[in-house]
Amino acid sequence: MALNYIWTGFFLIGFVAALAQWLFLGDVEVFKRIIDGTFESAKTGVMDIALPLAGVMTLWLGIMKIGEKAGAIDFIAKIIAPFFVHIFPGVPKNHPANGHMVMNFSANLLGLDNAATPFGLKAMESLQSLNPDKEEASDAQIMFLVLHTSGLTLIPLAIMAQRAVLGAKDPSDIFIPCMIATYVATVVGLISVAIRQRINLLNRIVIGWLGGMSAFIIGMVWYLSLCMTRPEIEVFSKLSSNLLLLTIIVAFMLGAMRKRINVYDAFIEGAKGGMQTSLTISGSGSRAMMVDAMKTYGVDSFVGRLACIFQGSADTTFYIVALYFGSVGIRKTRYAIPMGLLADFAGVVAAIFVAYLFFH
Repeated sequence: MALNYIWTGFFLIGFVAALAQWLFLGDVEVFKRIIDGTFESAKTGVMDIALPLAGVMTLWLGIMKIGEKAGAIDFIAKIIAPFFVHIFPGVPKNHPANGHMVMNFSANLLGLDNAATPFGLKAMESLQSLNPDKEEASDAQIMFLVLHTSGLTLIPLAIMAQRAVLGAKDPSDIFIPCMIATYVATVVGLISVAIRQRINLLNRIVIGWLGGMSAFIIGMVWYLSLCMTRPEIEVFSKLSSNLLLLTIIVAFMLGAMRKRINVYDAFIEGAKGGMQTSLTISGSGSRAMMVDAMKTYGVDSFVGRLACIFQGSADTTFYIVALYFGSVGIRKTRYAIPMGLLADFAGVVAAIFVAYLFFH
């Protein structure tokens, strides 16, 4: 319902602003510009974003389906499951919600939005079964949602695909910066909600996870900023990003062959969703602004890359709140939105920092 009001509000505010320009400023062309803009936006969404993306997304969704059938989601789920037990203390250890949440985040890490969303909706439904007040978000639901809005993703698939469509010299050069920015957003969101809910993060497993990953990220940033020149940082980004992506693809292939999966059939099964996924992601206003920035300033310009890192640093908080809370009838979101926006803000600040580090 909140998304409904926001979307309608865009039109109403635009109409009122146009009326004001006509009545008080004498701008008789304002309505024509608005109507022309709607046609131009529709053209951009389909012809400039969705259709060019279809080919690249078809390729990568096919590869991701191979990874999914090879057990990549299950593998990641087993690794992060012990960590999740400690940040969701209100969820019984053997409750189905744990499995659904772990699978959701595992799919998100791999950029598998098509698989992540059903897991996420199922996780919210399972958490709702534990919620004593069905119209008010529980602590576990808020933690789940804030972690989701931070947009933690290992492979920013759609962003790299869009950069490839627009002719970037190295579409994956934003891979490492996006990973750093989204990690910062996730950690800030996690710690903020944990403090609000008085969750004890001072235990061996949580400290090991957060401390280890944070030390790695900080160490890498420190080394890059103090020990490498700008050209060396660019070489490092290109080499590490492409090597890691190729390693993941090869691991998917080997895992599928080990399980005796027909790799080609799995690829075709995943590739079929390329067009539908392209149409889905093209509906994002933030994505359209990212594309516009790359077209205006250049896909390999500082502004173009910064827009991509912004896009990869966090997810759309209001949409996620409307989708996940709306699916189970939650009306009282409590502090979910402020915490989600705080995580987004941290991601934006981190994105600016790493953009200057890598590309300016």
